[in-house]
Amino acid sequence: MSSAAQTVTTPTTDTARDLSEPQQPVALVAGASRGLGLLVAHELGRRGFRVAICARAQAELDDARAQLTAEGVDAHTYVCDVTDHERVEQMVAEVEQEVGPITVAIHVAGIIQVGPLEATERRHFEQAVDVMLWGPINLSLAVLPAMRARRRGRIGIVTSIGGKISVPHLLPYSTAKFGAVGFAEGLHAELAGTGVTATAIVPGLMRTGSHLQAQFVGDQAKEYAWFAPGASLPLVSMSAERAAAQMVDATLAGDPVALLSPLSKVGARVAGLLPSTTVRALGLMSRLLPSGTGDGETITGHEARRRLSNPVVEVLTTLGTRAAHRNNEHHRA
Repeated sequence: MSSAAQTVTTPTTDTARDLSEPQQPVALVAGASRGLGLLVAHELGRRGFRVAICARAQAELDDARAQLTAEGVDAHTYVCDVTDHERVEQMVAEVEQEVGPITVAIHVAGIIQVGPLEATERRHFEQAVDVMLWGPINLSLAVLPAMRARRRGRIGIVTSIGGKISVPHLLPYSTAKFGAVGFAEGLHAELAGTGVTATAIVPGLMRTGSHLQAQFVGDQAKEYAWFAPGASLPLVSMSAERAAAQMVDATLAGDPVALLSPLSKVGARVAGLLPSTTVRALGLMSRLLPSGTGDGETITGHEARRRLSNPVVEVLTTLGTRAAHRNNEHHRA
């Protein structure tokens, strides 16, 4: 067995060691053409997995595969929209046939929409729920039959602290993430004793560069001005590389829930112990954030950054912008 494959057989838990196989095990990462998903794919490849990645855009997948291959990862790409359950099922069958039995499946695909309720439309909720709730449901239901038949498998569902605390101006996002947390936790319980586990991964803010791909409504430039620094500053946000490693650790270990950062752990506990107080505090925060419906347009962080053109915000988002270039977030949607 190669030294790369040996790293898969020596994690810190027995449940992860059970995933060792004569040949390289296979991991599928949904939403892995850029950002956090790309880092998760890299982390799995570093541990000896053959990695299948999927996303909607072939050009981004090609860039991601080139980056992974240059780092020594055996990467395979599949164009797939996680909201299309038939395509997800087809993709899973293709991976099983072309790459090998899927040992680990991690759903990372997401969409962030930032803005006040008065500027938010029904379609924003539908998009968020389709990607971040139906997406992990579709992926899980597609990989489960084979995993259960083999009595082995790990499913990781990347949710968010936004699935524990509904942060103002992120209502569609939190709506979907609350559902994803409930699904992941319930799935773990339903799978008890089957040899298959599901992990609800609950990160806080991470420096992935995703603020440039986020969608902004209302007063878009002002929304960007408060949101982007939070996704970039080191005392508030977590290193995306460290987060990816912890996500893989938790998934391989079969943990029911993984709260990644100290802020996430504290926030979730406070919200659990003092739910009404937490909601009232969030209401005060909401009153301090930008208001207004704006021009009805939805723009990406790339465009909001251009319109804002604020040197202070540029300094505050330096680490996040650097991460965007490392993690393939430079593509403009």
